Amino acid sequence: MLAWLVAAVAWTAAWWSRSPAMAIAGLLVLSGSHAVFLAFEFVLAWRVDDSDPLPRASAWEFFKAWLAESIAAPRVFAWYQPFRWRAIPDHLPQAGRRGVVLVHGFVGNRAFWTPWLRELRAADRAFVAVDLEPVFGSIDRYVQTIDAAIVRVTAATGQPPLLICHSMGGLAARAWLRDADGARVHRIATLGTPHRGTWLARFGRTANGRQMRMGGEWLQRIDGERTSVQQVPFSCWYSNSDNIVFPTSVATLPGADNRLAAGRGHVELAFDAPVRREVLALLDAT
Repeated sequence: MLAWLVAAVAWTAAWWSRSPAMAIAGLLVLSGSHAVFLAFEFVLAWRVDDSDPLPRASAWEFFKAWLAESIAAPRVFAWYQPFRWRAIPDHLPQAGRRGVVLVHGFVGNRAFWTPWLRELRAADRAFVAVDLEPVFGSIDRYVQTIDAAIVRVTAATGQPPLLICHSMGGLAARAWLRDADGARVHRIATLGTPHRGTWLARFGRTANGRQMRMGGEWLQRIDGERTSVQQVPFSCWYSNSDNIVFPTSVATLPGADNRLAAGRGHVELAFDAPVRREVLALLDAT
């Protein structure tokens, strides 16, 4: 965000006196550069999804998902996460109703969940939204953070919490399950989680990026351990136009309640109001 601001100021200062039109045009290009990068991701997803066993979204669905993602992604990465991560603190009322632990994904922080936190706070539901650190560390290093959050919510409510996880956060929850008692959580809901890796992770150079490679050693090991539906009910929302987790089927989990949210981008999936309603309804599900 700071780099963008420096570039915008420098460009405007260099061109405004000579050509205001050029200065404005440059600002428009800078403002839309993320959309060009996202378009490249969606084109890749479109091509890779062609060989997936699950049906591919239409070109129109991909186009609409790109437009929505071009709005949702800057809101998260240029506003919520840099500037609003402390705006809505964890809420732990002694209400006795089931609470929530929210686990963000790759290069995220707790502010990713801002609309969710507002809704939970308005409903006076207990919640803890974690920050997974180190940002580029191994997914295994996030286990203690998740465990501590579960302890806090359970202590406040007296009930096992619902885990809501976006993207890599779902893999962190499964890593937690390896050595934990699954009865300590009510259910795990994942949104766009690469349960079987993602095609894009082949370009990952960080520890957690490499762990999300399709067919990788870490994913093979976690699939062979007590980390999934055998211990805890899973509900997995996935999209057929996800620009980060693709091909489509990698976001599903065998034996889970897999739910398609058609035509949604990776970030947009977590900001879709119907998806949020369905996920939060699990708080009162048996």
